[in-house]
Amino acid sequence: MSSITITALVLFATTYILMMAFQKIRPYVAVASAVIFVVLGTIAAFKPDLLGADFFSLGSGNSFSYTFKAAVGEIDWNVIMMIAGTMGTVYLFIESKMPQLMSDVLISKMPNVKWAVVCMSLFAGIVSAFVDNVATVLMIAPVALALCKKLNISPVPSIICIAVSSNLQGAATLVGDTTSILLAKAANLDFSDFFVDEGKPGMFWVVEAGALVSALIILFMFRKENDKIHITDRTKVEDKFPTFLLIATVVCLIAVSFIPYKSNAAEGQFYKPEITNGLICMFFFFVGIIRELFRKNTEIVKNAFKEIDYYTIILLTGLFVVIGGIKNAGVIDIIGNAISKVGGSSGSVFIVYTVIVWMSVILSAFIDNIPYTATMLTVIPVIAVNLGIDPKIMYYGLLCGATLGGNLTPIGASANIAGIGILRKEGHEVKATTFMKYGVPFTLAAVTTGYLLIWFIWKP
Repeated sequence: MSSITITALVLFATTYILMMAFQKIRPYVAVASAVIFVVLGTIAAFKPDLLGADFFSLGSGNSFSYTFKAAVGEIDWNVIMMIAGTMGTVYLFIESKMPQLMSDVLISKMPNVKWAVVCMSLFAGIVSAFVDNVATVLMIAPVALALCKKLNISPVPSIICIAVSSNLQGAATLVGDTTSILLAKAANLDFSDFFVDEGKPGMFWVVEAGALVSALIILFMFRKENDKIHITDRTKVEDKFPTFLLIATVVCLIAVSFIPYKSNAAEGQFYKPEITNGLICMFFFFVGIIRELFRKNTEIVKNAFKEIDYYTIILLTGLFVVIGGIKNAGVIDIIGNAISKVGGSSGSVFIVYTVIVWMSVILSAFIDNIPYTATMLTVIPVIAVNLGIDPKIMYYGLLCGATLGGNLTPIGASANIAGIGILRKEGHEVKATTFMKYGVPFTLAAVTTGYLLIWFIWKP
């Protein structure tokens, strides 16, 4: 292993440990690490002997190279714009109170508490397929709280089920979660590919199958809650335009998914730019913003920009540069080769696939799945080459494990933390054991379902 490879590996490990240990400073750590990689790359380009004659050598006549231009090229602006645009539009959608009205209508049609909790959980999942997971919890949890207060029952189980359901279905569509957006880039997927990919059922149907199995778990847990429900007051929605914006965003993403990227286009065929999806998300967000400015709702405009998750955007920007650096330094190849060897001398695809899924579940229960997923998405192609297979099954297995694994613990996902925070404000302290009473069986049911379906659909 060369000096630059060891240095890059140590720097990456340090970066990762610091990000996991200190949540509030993750973006700063990622950016600082990115700067170090660019500095090393600049030295390699202009003063290669500064740190020793062979420091930047990678063997076989290759040398480490990572200029500022190359680092900027590693940043996926399509992903950044999709996150920012979607979050902005979702805020306008939430402010319109349409999600609350939809919740009221659904719950009013349920015969008792048991079915109401199942309904709210499934509804949270459906919303989460298009709306940020945390935002989904913030929208639907108040409805559950109001219902529980009316019936004089503890809201803890209901809120937990809503949170874990939100996490589950974030993987169902291209815009459901940051991890889905990252996967789409790595696997060259469009919105429609989440439904049908190469003539096979896409991730959407895998997730929905997991959701149905999980719903049965919830139904069993709440089997004794048979109190009747009577809801007369419904949330009033005065502005339906944000709903149109969100629907238009999804429709346009579906429409352009039938247009190939340059890499997949035939000679002379029309193709779309790499940043098409990001431009669509930003366009409809700005349409909403311009409309609010004409209506002189400056406060909503300010809040819309405030609600964009700059924390995640900065974190991802830094991570893109860092991952590009370790890739150029040969670290990705080392990690990929190490995981490939787990399959043994026979190179068992099933063993490696199993390791990726359940390793992702365990790690995502305790660490942020965004940096983990971003890193593993670069490792998987190396694993696939070593095994001589299409990487898609590993991509889907990673998404399944990393997205759903966060439901094992109360700190495994932001939606869980948000749900527990809401309960704390209401005077309900949630112990880890209480959360896991609902989270563990839910997660095991959903992951096992997804794990088996992905294998049987995509096995080589």
